[in-house]
Amino acid sequence: MVKYLMAIAKASKLLIVVLTVTAFALAALTLGAITVTQNVSSSGVVTNPNIGVYSDSSCTTSMISINWGSVAPGGTATQTVYVKNTGTGAMSLSLAVSNWSPAGASTYITISWNKQGTQLSAGQSVAATLTLTASSSITDISSFSSTITISGTG
Repeated sequence: MVKYLMAIAKASKLLIVVLTVTAFALAALTLGAITVTQNVSSSGVVTNPNIGVYSDSSCTTSMISINWGSVAPGGTATQTVYVKNTGTGAMSLSLAVSNWSPAGASTYITISWNKQGTQLSAGQSVAATLTLTASSSITDISSFSSTITISGTG
């Protein structure tokens, strides 16, 4: 009888250990189901003769790429750049975005700025705010890249 009771006690302890491990596993799965993240990043090259794009207001540090960081669906991110007319005549600024990868990213992500059509005299610079907007319905895109082209016409 004592052996039988000891066997039941051992089995009970094992059952408690199994139930405890199962409870922790279920709690971890529940926490994982509640935590949701979405990363959106961007890279690109800003190029144009007679237009310089800089990361500082003194226009001494050329900017060759923009890292948008993480943006949630429905969210926005902004970057300030400094655009300088390095040519000899006045020009009107414009922005275009191309070479999206994956190709469908342009359906859900837009990049715009607040200096479209701004006139810059030779040697003049201006602070520009670029804004990335991710659609709230973005799906199947966790990272992307694109080419941002800032142009001057004049």
